[in-house]
Amino acid sequence: MVTINYRDGCPIYEQVKDDLRRLVVTGAMQPGATLPSVRELAVSLALNPTTTPPAYRQLASARY
Repeated sequence: MVTINYRDGCPIYEQVKDDLRRLVVTGAMQPGATLPSVRELAVSLALNPTTTPPAYRQLASARY
């Protein structure tokens, strides 16, 4: 599950990206699993819909 800490100095989109990556690395989410849409994730986290696309873009372009 993705959680947001508003007191953390880390930008929210970075927190989203890091939590999604953590879910895959720990096996909570299988590689290749379908992520929620940008809008679905934003709604479930009560975020502005423009906050989640940067996290998805960075995950898509990352080379792990």
